[in-house]
Amino acid sequence: MRFLQEVEAVKAMGLFEGAQDSNRVTKAALKNWAVNVFRERRALALTLNDTKTAVNKLHQMVNVVIGVVIIVIWLLILGIATTHILVVVSSQLLLVVFMFGNSCKMAFESIIFLFVMHPFDVGDRCSIEGVQMVVEEMNILTTVFLRYDNEKIWYPNTVLATKPISNFYRSPDMGDGVDFSIHISTPVEKVAIMKERIKRYIDNSDHWYPNPMIVVKDIEDMNKMKMAVWLQHTMNHQDMGEKWLRRSRLVEEMINIFRDLDIEYRLLPRDVNLRTMPAVTSSRLPSTWI
Repeated sequence: MRFLQEVEAVKAMGLFEGAQDSNRVTKAALKNWAVNVFRERRALALTLNDTKTAVNKLHQMVNVVIGVVIIVIWLLILGIATTHILVVVSSQLLLVVFMFGNSCKMAFESIIFLFVMHPFDVGDRCSIEGVQMVVEEMNILTTVFLRYDNEKIWYPNTVLATKPISNFYRSPDMGDGVDFSIHISTPVEKVAIMKERIKRYIDNSDHWYPNPMIVVKDIEDMNKMKMAVWLQHTMNHQDMGEKWLRRSRLVEEMINIFRDLDIEYRLLPRDVNLRTMPAVTSSRLPSTWI
């Protein structure tokens, strides 16, 4: 309060995990905040560097075109360029267009993709054709991605311009869910207590928004109730490792609740595979794991 107004102080304390409840900043929360700030600053520096490189290459291409135009105008002004010379130059220019026309078209489309559409920056976690990858490097013609197994993939920007791209970093706070089933003979009182304890755990956690939805989705094999917990993270899924850690803690708490209430349960998969796992350490960006 000595340095900030009350509203600003509340927002600042909200940046640290658990600080709003205890009115104190723990060492672990401060460390996590510092790591996240470092990652964002590192990603921003790499984005600015790649953008500067792309702009320099674009500037060189424009200089070549303008140089050719200036030479032609200079020859016309001095009267050196005759009709015969212009015909010869035009024929050679047509040959150049035939050879490099497709490359010029790709370069122009890539420039539009990078500087007009601009769907991502360096360090953003994106999903392309169902595969999650982290943007490693941006160039005029290609973009380099880092896959979940640390494999680098080069995508032509003209190809990326035709594909739907989901960006986790630019997304708002994202939702999640846990599917499970319990025996149909479970007493209604136990089901109500189970729902109340799950809601209480989520409401008291800084990792989730309060008031989750716990619903019965279907009946399976005439003896199981298929249920689900639908809730929302207080972050997006840019840091996929943190997302899975939060979900793991929630599942562990649910298992403890089932055991305390002596409820027969079975957790159901949600189509999890390696393509949704966090990327491993990059040569340019810090690891997504802490």
